[in-house]
Amino acid sequence: MTAPDAGRGIGTGITGTNGSPRGSFRILHVSTGNVCRSPITERLTRHALADRLGDPLWGGLIVESAGTWGHEGAPMEANAETVLADFGADPSGFVGRELLDDHVIRADLVLTATRDHRAQVISMGHSAGLRTFTLKEFTRLVRAIDPATLPPLEDGVVERARALVRAAAALRGWLLAPTAEADEVFDPYGAPLPFFRSIGDEINEALDPVVTALTGVRARA
Repeated sequence: MTAPDAGRGIGTGITGTNGSPRGSFRILHVSTGNVCRSPITERLTRHALADRLGDPLWGGLIVESAGTWGHEGAPMEANAETVLADFGADPSGFVGRELLDDHVIRADLVLTATRDHRAQVISMGHSAGLRTFTLKEFTRLVRAIDPATLPPLEDGVVERARALVRAAAALRGWLLAPTAEADEVFDPYGAPLPFFRSIGDEINEALDPVVTALTGVRARA
């Protein structure tokens, strides 16, 4: 299933005061070059949302990516495309971007590949600290949140997503990673396809509980 593309996100045509669609929730995935890890994470997130919600607009969720040293206008790495094809996700139409202030300002949730990326995003300001996590950090925190404490899906995915970020931020100082490396997704740039596939599996495993928590819907068997 391919969702309609409005730039890099999914738009409704109705904009709010910050330039995002009104009633939307913007997820920004960040890595270094925006040609390997963050494109894989972006497109796997979109694929998972389409699988859970079956709605091309995903209830107002917007998913995009950028790189701290992003290759502006560059295509996704060929091995990254292959990984996405393995999962049945759509790699088409991807264009790399350099991370800009506006991306951080508009994002409701920033998920980074590493702690260094997280630090770089937070250092940009814009009150990003409470909504910026590494992907694996966010997964770990989400696993500790009781789904019953989140708004039901009937209230809308956007309200549920906002509550999830608030709950994760509140837990961050209490639920620490067992090791520093536990919150990292290592860079496969230049590596052979088997390593890309291992990174793809790692990302997909980390995303599954996040998308389940966001949507209130488990992956189809």
